Parts: sequence; C-alpha cells; structure tokens
Amino acid sequence: MPDVALRVLDGDHSLKQDVRRSADGVPEEAALRRETEALVEWVMQATRSPTAFFAFERALIPRVFALGRCLIALFLACREAALAAELPARLRVGKWWYRKRPPHPRALDTFFGEVPYCRTYMLLEGETEGAAKGFHPLDRQLGLSTDRCSLHMISLAARLATELAFERVHTWLKRFLGWSPATETIEHAVLGLGVYTSAFFDAMPTLLLCDGEVLVIMIDQKAIPTATDAELRKRRGKRRRNPHPESARHRGRRKRQERGPKKRRRKGDKSKNGRAATLVVMYTLRVSPTDGLLLGPINKVVWGSFAGKRYAFAWARRQAEKRGFAPGSNKLIQFVSDGDDDFPVYLKDYFGEYCDLEFITTIDLPHVMEYLWDAGLARYPEGSDELAAWAREQKTRLLENRVDRVLGDLRAMLASVPKTGPGTKAKRERLTRAIRYLENNLDRMDYQYLRENDL
Repeated sequence: MPDVALRVLDGDHSLKQDVRRSADGVPEEAALRRETEALVEWVMQATRSPTAFFAFERALIPRVFALGRCLIALFLACREAALAAELPARLRVGKWWYRKRPPHPRALDTFFGEVPYCRTYMLLEGETEGAAKGFHPLDRQLGLSTDRCSLHMISLAARLATELAFERVHTWLKRFLGWSPATETIEHAVLGLGVYTSAFFDAMPTLLLCDGEVLVIMIDQKAIPTATDAELRKRRGKRRRNPHPESARHRGRRKRQERGPKKRRRKGDKSKNGRAATLVVMYTLRVSPTDGLLLGPINKVVWGSFAGKRYAFAWARRQAEKRGFAPGSNKLIQFVSDGDDDFPVYLKDYFGEYCDLEFITTIDLPHVMEYLWDAGLARYPEGSDELAAWAREQKTRLLENRVDRVLGDLRAMLASVPKTGPGTKAKRERLTRAIRYLENNLDRMDYQYLRENDL
C-alpha cells in the first residue's frame, strides 16, 4: 500500500513528523498514541505559560483537526488492509467477473479536512488498465460517494443550505472549518436530496389534536424574496399588545390597519425576484368560544417545489385528507389563490368531489388590486394621488360586493380611450386585461361574505 503521510502539527503549525508505519503500510497504533500524548503535553506546557485563553483556543483547533485527520487515515488504512486480505484475485459480481488491481490513491474531504488514502480497485475482466469499468470495494463497503466528500459533510452543507444561499454556505463552512465543499457540490447535493422530500412529507405524522374547524389552503408561485433595509426595520419593530394573543393572524391584521395602506411600488420596483416555485401554505382556524372569531393559524405547514403546479395540488389534496378534511366530513376548506388560469382545472381534478358547503374558493384581494392599479394607469399618471384615490375607491367597492360598479368604471374608461393614436393600444390592453380578469373570477370574489364570516 502506498505510504500515506500522517502528521501532527507542532507549536508553530509546521509539520513535526510522519507517523511510522508497519511493513504492510498500515500506520502504527503506538506511533499515533505517542502523537496524542505529545498533544496533551503541549496543552500542559500552555498551562504553565501566561498565554490567554483566546490564543490557546485558536492554537488548539488546528492541532485537534490534524489529529482527527490522522485518526481517520488510520481507520481507512486498517479497513482497507482487512478488506484487501479477503479479496480474491478474481471476483464475481452478478454475471460479471472482476480482477484485483493495485490500490488507487484518493483524497477524502472530511469534517477535519482532506485525508489521503488508498483502496483496492476491481477491474472488469477484458478491459484495459485505466478504463473506468470497475469499482472500489472499500468505497462501497463504507458508503463513500464519488464526489470525494464524506456523507457527514454533505449532510451538514445541505442542512445549512435550507437557511442560507449556496455561496454563503460555502463561505461560512470555510470560516469555521478552514475548508468547504465547492458551491456546485452543495447545490447538487441539495437538489439530489430533494428527490426524497415528497416521501418525507407524506410520511410525517399529522397533528390532528387541537386542530381547527376550517382548513385554509393557499397556493401561489413565489420567488426568492429580497427586502430593503426599511422593510426589514418594519418587520423587526416591537410588537404591540394583541387583543387575541393566541392568534398571530389577527395581530397582523391589526398592525396593517394601524400602519395604513402600503405605498404603491413604482414600475420595475419589485420586492421579489428569482426562479419561481409553487408554494402551498396550509393551516387551520379554530372558532373562538367567546366572540366567534376564527383564531389561528394552527399547525401551519409550508411546502414548496420547482415541479409543476399539478404536483402541488395533488400534495394539498393528500394532506387535506390526512388532516380530516375529506369529502363528506362536513368541514370547511377555503382555497385562496390568485387568478391563475390553470387553477380551476386543477381544483376540478383534485377537489371536485367536495360540495359547495365544504369547499369555497377565494381570489386573494391583493392580486385583484394589482390588476386595478395597472388599469388605472390608462387614465392617471404612475405614482399620482389621483391614481391612489381611484384604486382605494375600487377596493372599497370590492369589499362591499359592488364588483358591477368596478366593471362599469373600467368599461367606461375603455370606451373613452380612442382605438387609434399614440399610446392608446397599451391603455386599451391594460383595461381589457383587468375587465377579463374580474369577469373570469366573479364567483370567487364574495368579499363581503368572507369578511362577515372572518374568512
């Protein structure tokens, strides 16, 4: 077996000595024990010096990591020696025969850093040397992946990637460990593990205890969010007293009422960008025994996928049944979304068995207002007070179920725009788009009923 250098760092981080090896190439256990004792002696010397703990800890970390690499190398070398002694010159796997070849060197990236080792190669009979038609028995036996990173490091990076961007994971791992898997390796690992997320969610136990009487399902396509410093300051402000402390939903509603209407963003000024994913937010609401309000959210679950929208509807239907909201349960499901043209088709396919008393659909009001803000530009300048006042008037009409008045205004505006002339085509398209959106979703805009029932 080719010699694998195992070293322990001395006081100034230079290489002190190679750990001696036996005749078969396996590191001598006694030599490693001596190096461990040398590390303990270094610690004892530090106790007799005026060194501050900050300096001691920083100097200790690379020594412990170096010793960790030594121990991993010993483990790999011993396992390889034992396995190589048992392997025959010719090995049959299935219907194929392999012949034993000299060990191949490799570097394994572990938690403690890069560890070189060698392992026997079994080459498919009839193939020439250098052909990539064979396998390494040690790698198979230990479950080592082909991307040279240990499974523990891949798992650690994937967990961090659920909280940070791939590049940030790479940066922070490098700061803490002194090295990190490549950004591409982290990304491939996360996407690869994503194959198993659907089965994981389906296998999760459903919390039926203390669940509510109304199930809310919200499906939308979102992208990676970004926020300005001003927006973050608003979100991090001190919370005010909530008359319903058990309901974050009503706390948020009260904050919005106190803050007043949000300032409309200008064209191109968006708070979110990135690749869109289909998100499902699912929670229940419980009827308050005192005032009849719907309190919640309860047992909230957020699920997302870059797969198609149909996949999200199928998952939502399975989860609804697991939570006790199957057809015939006499419980209410409220489906909230934008006016996506595909959603009615998917709703019919996956929730068509529910009766009208068990399932209601709602167009989220902010989505409707986006169309009205865009239509208002056909008459009022962007960012003007006149446009804001007109939009507020239309919102009041929507909440009072006077959609016919909103459509009447839009149709009158469309009739007043000439069919020819500079800029008229864009104005007519804006108004036509808003009119068509409202007409297609009239049955999902009963906002007065929804507000009266706290939905």
